[in-house]
Amino acid sequence: MTCKSNNPSTTHYLAHQRLHATSVPGGARSPSLSFVKNASFVALGLGGTNMLAMLWTLCTGHRAIGVELRGDPILGVHWNIRSDMYHQLGLIDKLMLHRYGLDNLPKRLDGKLFRLADLFYHPDTKSRDIIPGAIIEGYEKELHMVGEIHEIEYIDDRWKDGKPHRTVTTVPPPTIPKTPCEESIRTDMKEVLDGPSTFQAAAFSIQLLLRRYLEALEKMDLAAGRTPRCRLFTKHRVVQDGSGLIRLPCGRVQIRIEEVTELQYQSHVERIRTPGSQFIDLGVPELFSIATGVNCWEAEQLGFQQHDVMVDHGDGQGSKVAQADFVAGQFNILADGRLRRRIASEFDRHGNESWVRQIAVGHEGDPRVCWLIVEVPDFVSLCPKERGLINENARNDSPEYFAAYQLLLYDYYISQASLVLEIPPHELRRVAMVYGPKPFSLVERIGTDARVATNGVVAGDSFGNGHFLHSAGAMCGMLGHAYRFLEYWQRRADGHCAESSLRLLADRIKADTDTLLEVSAKEFSQAIPSNFGAERGKTVAAASGIDEDKRAKVTAKRGRKWEQAPLNPTDWRRVFMRNGRTWSDKLPKIDERHPDLRGEKAKL
Repeated sequence: MTCKSNNPSTTHYLAHQRLHATSVPGGARSPSLSFVKNASFVALGLGGTNMLAMLWTLCTGHRAIGVELRGDPILGVHWNIRSDMYHQLGLIDKLMLHRYGLDNLPKRLDGKLFRLADLFYHPDTKSRDIIPGAIIEGYEKELHMVGEIHEIEYIDDRWKDGKPHRTVTTVPPPTIPKTPCEESIRTDMKEVLDGPSTFQAAAFSIQLLLRRYLEALEKMDLAAGRTPRCRLFTKHRVVQDGSGLIRLPCGRVQIRIEEVTELQYQSHVERIRTPGSQFIDLGVPELFSIATGVNCWEAEQLGFQQHDVMVDHGDGQGSKVAQADFVAGQFNILADGRLRRRIASEFDRHGNESWVRQIAVGHEGDPRVCWLIVEVPDFVSLCPKERGLINENARNDSPEYFAAYQLLLYDYYISQASLVLEIPPHELRRVAMVYGPKPFSLVERIGTDARVATNGVVAGDSFGNGHFLHSAGAMCGMLGHAYRFLEYWQRRADGHCAESSLRLLADRIKADTDTLLEVSAKEFSQAIPSNFGAERGKTVAAASGIDEDKRAKVTAKRGRKWEQAPLNPTDWRRVFMRNGRTWSDKLPKIDERHPDLRGEKAKL
């Protein structure tokens, strides 16, 4: 049975505020501790998955607490987004209005209702080089957050019959919904992930939209002197001394958090408990969710473990770990509303063929956004010693080694990005990069059970991560896992017990992730991208003339080259800018000739 506190009077609330202001070190810097114990729901980690889980909780009339370590959203990657996001945000707007009424919902600066779906996308507004905060607050009334996808292109550079071969296929763009529609929300994760991407947006923009809505709810409730529907602690973490997650005899978990100060200490980012601050007891919620990303410390404290995902790619080599190596970067290039994929044959020194995958993602009307990710085959070495760039006796931690490694990494990335963008390498080197090139290793991992306590689950990438070239991991967490929290609270309202409802929630998180891994498996050995949609995939297969069922041989033995965390959030606090021009013209037309059949190579 969950403990619930009665709503105190306004007088009690104001007295509590005065007491807190005089008793907590830090004064105005520390958040008020009003009504933080025993909320219905606690979200540990405020990425897209948990913020949507909070919103679904609020829609059903329950209080929610959010805890985040890093402050405001900072993740700068670009997502390819399925249409379900628009429809789900529309449903949240509808449920919130029905439950709380117009006067008890956030407004923008012009007094208009803060509608999540309308700011995400609206047919009467448009996209360009946006400033998310200005759209949210109402300064930019003619813009919305996302860009439409207008160009979907597939370049197939796999060799055919022992010779270079290129097929370029352009498929019709997806249909853009004009209004959010509750009936269009798909609850089958396979349908969602196999469907085409419809919108493109910076992860930061979407996360900021959700965060500002939650903050506005908290602010208006505190100002009105009533029990806040949600509370946010955005410079906080679970207490690190072992007393942050306390498992009670009944199996439920009590949660304690601490305020954190982040600092640069001896060339490293360090986080320490804010000097003079007190631990904050959140009590025992009915339900909590841990979704803090890969390598989740909080879940491990409760005994949660992940294992590598093994996949049989049908290449005759049996099951092997689902992993691959990539380099990512962002150029100042007008890729516009484009989703471009490329697959190509690469050969090692023995002539063995591998397939590598690359993706370029833009944002409608924004010349600063061209996210480009390229795969690095396992036989390609970026070690300066192996490449003969420096003396083999040089120390691996020396400036000489690091400079040579960075040179090799940049040269490799530019050479591959050029093949996707059709911009010559010497021109691409003159273009500004705001991020990267950043190498990382993708290793798919998953837990056995999403339930970690009588009252808690693990969700998002913290439970399991799949491939990311199709943005399926983000979609699985936000459109799948988060939506299951609405189902949980609906079951509770229908009289089902917390035990059975949480068991079903955990099972559905697991099922959604299993589907994510099933879809992701195609990205390792099959040629057709999953986020083109099934029908567009058939069009691409027919145009290429290469058997759709053909599988690449995936190396059975390979080591993890780089760290697992893709695009580590701490990266966004560092300067990566490479000065250069902004490419604001259209991209060059895709050459119909295979790169190996152009120029000097064609003469050999």
